[in-house]
Amino acid sequence: MRALLSVYDKTGLVALAGGLSELGWDLVASGNTSAALNDAGIAHAQVAAVTGSPEMLDGRVKTLHPAIHGGILADRSKASHMGDLEAQGIEPIDLVVSNLYPFSSDPSVELIDVGGPAMVRAAAKNFAHVGIVTSPADYAGVLAELQADGTLSAATRLRLARAGFAHVAAYDAAIVGWLDTLDPDTDGGSVLPETIHLTLERAQSLRYGENPHQRGARYRVAGEASWWDGVIQHGGKELSYLNIFDADAAWRLVAELAADTAVANGEAERAVAIIKHANPCGAAVAGDLVTAYERALECDPTSAFGGIVAIGGRVTAAVAEAISAGPQADVIIAPAYAPEALAQLASKRKATRLLAAPVAEPLTRQIRSLGASMLVQEPDRFVSPRSGWAVVTSLAPTEAQWRDLVLAWRVCGRTTSNAIAVVTDGQAVGVGAGQQSRVLAAEIAVSKAGARAKGGAGASDAFFPFPDGLEVLARAGVAAVVQPGGSVRDAEVIEAANAAGVAMVTTAERHFRH
Repeated sequence: MRALLSVYDKTGLVALAGGLSELGWDLVASGNTSAALNDAGIAHAQVAAVTGSPEMLDGRVKTLHPAIHGGILADRSKASHMGDLEAQGIEPIDLVVSNLYPFSSDPSVELIDVGGPAMVRAAAKNFAHVGIVTSPADYAGVLAELQADGTLSAATRLRLARAGFAHVAAYDAAIVGWLDTLDPDTDGGSVLPETIHLTLERAQSLRYGENPHQRGARYRVAGEASWWDGVIQHGGKELSYLNIFDADAAWRLVAELAADTAVANGEAERAVAIIKHANPCGAAVAGDLVTAYERALECDPTSAFGGIVAIGGRVTAAVAEAISAGPQADVIIAPAYAPEALAQLASKRKATRLLAAPVAEPLTRQIRSLGASMLVQEPDRFVSPRSGWAVVTSLAPTEAQWRDLVLAWRVCGRTTSNAIAVVTDGQAVGVGAGQQSRVLAAEIAVSKAGARAKGGAGASDAFFPFPDGLEVLARAGVAAVVQPGGSVRDAEVIEAANAAGVAMVTTAERHFRH
């Protein structure tokens, strides 16, 4: 039996090669793989000795040769194939161990492998007779099966072949993505690429999807890290599909709020967000996390039950005490926890998932499946800064109102449309989410806010098509409003704001979220 070894990742290589050698396999290796086997004292033949041709072009050509690919591709069940091998003096290759350059981590032309993918594809195509191993994680199992049975089962070869094609597909997708970054039209430019190539690898199995009858899992782009891979779960039940979906929304919102907070008493303020069904039901910024949590909770404590609490700083014992006194949360997510805080939360909130999380990676393209079609868009970002907003009423916001307008705009922009948010003194006090009518969204927001709306700031994720939505906010006492503008009835809405003594600014930037 004969094995060809040509790997970039040398993890586990010596153990696998040594085990194969002990089983009496002949080994063939290329380039740096051969050097690693030499260092380990494992007998093998170099690819150049098999092909009769030295490596050339700085290693770009070494395995692309009939003596290699003929040995891999020969169908052992066909006499003509075996006759061709015999006529050419080519020995069959029964096992190929190959993994490709880590293109995603350091993309360049020199890391575009040609021979490696060709070998992997050849072995995977001929899986009826050849095993292809692309992951060091499979080495132990493959070696154990060979030690026990002397050969790989058909089921194992099929599984490995699928993994091999997936390995090459992910590699090619990474190259396509990199080439897109070199094209000024597709790298944040004027157009989306003509084709999108994604290979996803399962990172986490879940109990079920949104509902128990739906299967669910978390996948990541193959070869790329996700912030979820760095999450440490300190306690609570297994994460569910909706836990992950909602926690992602909460964690990203807290990061956005933290980036906006003003400096008070020489220290940046702290942000807390509470999310339910991917929508904010509470958000606040304050000088300390206990106050921020308590004020975020005050927005809608009923909806906060079973929600996600995102804390924009280390959870101390005092913060844990405040959370423990509040409603049950499905997930608490923070950058870190004091040991005593973990102990306290674990004892009082046994079912709550306690997550310590790194900074989330930026969002890239967003893809939503529609059967065989996909909707693709760039992520929604807050592009227009406060300095670019226009005061369109005779009354301008005060500095305190400006601060609340910014927070309201952030919260509203991350709320399902149609959305209205009301903020007073750095605290969301009312959120109306996911309504077909903007007026109804406003009515929900002010009903939750109650008397707290007076003197506060309101935000609408899209323009007011009529004055009625603005008038709902004004009657509740909202003193300043931010909205995109752009309605054919903007003049009527502005006139209604002036009549009510409400300051209004426009952003020229809509934030629909479906």
